[in-house]
Amino acid sequence: MRLTRLFNEFFHSEKAGGLILVACTVVSLLVANISMGGSYIHLWHESVGGKPVEFWINDALMTVFFLLVGLELERELYIGELADIKRSMLPVFAAIGGMAVPALIHFLFNRGTPAQDGVAIPMATDIAFSLGILSLLGNRVPASLKVFLTALAIIDDLGSILVIAFFYSKGISPLYLGLALGIFAIMIVLNRLRIHQIWLYLGLGVVMWFCMYRSGVHATITGVLVAFAIPFGNGDEQSPSYHLQHVLHKPVAFLILPLFALANTAIAIPASWMEDLGSSNSLGIMLGLLAGKPAGIFLFAMLSVWIGLSKLPLGVRKVHLLWIGLLGGIGFTMSIFITHLAFVDEMLVISSKIAIIMGSVLAGLLGFLSLKVSLKTT
Repeated sequence: MRLTRLFNEFFHSEKAGGLILVACTVVSLLVANISMGGSYIHLWHESVGGKPVEFWINDALMTVFFLLVGLELERELYIGELADIKRSMLPVFAAIGGMAVPALIHFLFNRGTPAQDGVAIPMATDIAFSLGILSLLGNRVPASLKVFLTALAIIDDLGSILVIAFFYSKGISPLYLGLALGIFAIMIVLNRLRIHQIWLYLGLGVVMWFCMYRSGVHATITGVLVAFAIPFGNGDEQSPSYHLQHVLHKPVAFLILPLFALANTAIAIPASWMEDLGSSNSLGIMLGLLAGKPAGIFLFAMLSVWIGLSKLPLGVRKVHLLWIGLLGGIGFTMSIFITHLAFVDEMLVISSKIAIIMGSVLAGLLGFLSLKVSLKTT
């Protein structure tokens, strides 16, 4: 299977970005829990322009991350793995299972409790971390398996974006939402008129972001909408979409996501952290990531094969999908992102983050070791 230049750039930037995310997380946790930890944690809550630094990272810079995700999703839909219905059904079904089963597990543990709002936390897959771990296995990984995990993670992120839009948006303002959608409509018209100046779309995107923020819908949704408004053309190197995606790879992987990791893992670990891991919320998160993700991905993927909607890619065996499902259990970025939307209580946020980190680390380690053994015997 021949991989495109842009896919290779995306995969390798995610590989390096995933390793940097690991380093940033370790450093942030260490610094936050030494004598100067209080000052370090406070740094992310300093006010800039009337909002804490953490807000500008989580709500503004992460919009750029969602813009890149949207551009990659658009490419996959038009000319990539998702363009062919038969091939797209495998990652689509796998992603649906990988979202539904973890959410069900968390719901069963937390139904009727204040933690019930965190049902979407274990649904997410971290693209950078999961692809970073897969890349450590080198050339023994079939190209089709890399494409499958990438498509799965992107669809997973799209699902998370939709969940954020429909279930974590509060106090909707029809006026500002109408203005945001009006700006989106203008961008679509500009696209149809074949106006290709990227700066125009990005400028309108900034205004749209402000309106979306004021509307009550989470502003990061703007990134995905702008991605689909930017002209794609035939997807070649002259395409505005291709050019912007190429430009964004490194800033997102080496600046935005590391900043997100530093800001959101700057937590003082409480003395009761091990006891907190036994809470219904933490168990729902960890079991959702460790058991729900691989089970949902594997079972739903096999269902799509069994009913004849898809087939296994060349070089991929059934067991590979189970171990890839474990890598899908690396929630991290999106899981932490959803945690901030789901909970207000600071202790619940901290215990959720610790559960996400523990579940993601174990899922990544088990997925890596299982694939290493499995691919050796292929």
